[in-house]
Amino acid sequence: MNSMSKHSILLIFIVLNILSCGGQDKKDSADFFLKGNVAFIQNNYTEALRLYNEAIAKNPDFPDAYLNKGITLMKMGQINDAREVLTEAIKLDPTLIQAILVRSESSLRLGDLKSAEEDLKKISKEYADSTRYFLIKGNLMDAMSQTSEAIADYDKAILLDKENTEAFVNRGAVYYKLHSYRLAREDFASAIKLNPAQPEALNNLGLIATNNKEWKNAIFYFDRILNFHPDDALALNNKGYVLLQTGALEDAKKLIERALDTNPKNGYALRNLGMYYDLSNEPDKALLEYNKAMEMAEPVEMLYGFTGRLYFKQKDKTKACEIWKKGTILKDSIAIEEFAKNCK
Repeated sequence: MNSMSKHSILLIFIVLNILSCGGQDKKDSADFFLKGNVAFIQNNYTEALRLYNEAIAKNPDFPDAYLNKGITLMKMGQINDAREVLTEAIKLDPTLIQAILVRSESSLRLGDLKSAEEDLKKISKEYADSTRYFLIKGNLMDAMSQTSEAIADYDKAILLDKENTEAFVNRGAVYYKLHSYRLAREDFASAIKLNPAQPEALNNLGLIATNNKEWKNAIFYFDRILNFHPDDALALNNKGYVLLQTGALEDAKKLIERALDTNPKNGYALRNLGMYYDLSNEPDKALLEYNKAMEMAEPVEMLYGFTGRLYFKQKDKTKACEIWKKGTILKDSIAIEEFAKNCK
């Protein structure tokens, strides 16, 4: 937010220069551009995009309009289009370092880690004191599984800005993956102090409570998300899982199905629906959902363990062992335990 406001001040000076240069088209372009900035600040991204397009139509050699159009497209989730527009901004002005920074973020979100890294290297000196730069670099290091580097970058981002909520959340997520739950909890708590509605931090605090079988605490965190975002698929599903653990099966099923309505390809929700049928003594329906989740080919904790257990319960040891074996490769904790116990 701080870098955005600084950038807006810079743009006003650029527009004043354009106005002083004369030319009706350039004046109109500047006017559309400033109106676009106002719409952007008001989170009216569709209108901001329209106004930046008008600015570019009136003055195609306006790199800052391309930059802000690119940022707007990022906000709208149109990441590929954003990267193309940001590349256009950089072609018009190779010194526009903010466009290079935002393009690196777009590349990262598209999974093009090499391009993201190249862009960050280009601007490392200019952004030596930028919290945003170190946040994006930390995200890149995390994506490249360079965990200690990621933590160091998040540390630097937080040192530069104690209110960088995203850096607290993302550093906490790295600690969570490392099973350093105390450090993770501290970071998520810091994020919530800065933004009480921060969904990732609340969700992860709920997951830590779930891992500790602190069911009431877990529900408290998931409910906080749902108070702000009633259709949040993660919170619906995670609360559903807790309700399964506490025996509230029908309430759990309603939440899990709502999560699947929002995101039908949610492997965890499919697993949880399978658990509901498993606990309700409907093994055929349970296996149907478990198998759907496995077909997603995405890692879902305990999925192979639960599926194998159900086959084993149905006296199909061969199938159970086959599934547990796959689960051991995927580091499914229950699958590892069951395969060692039953399949050798």
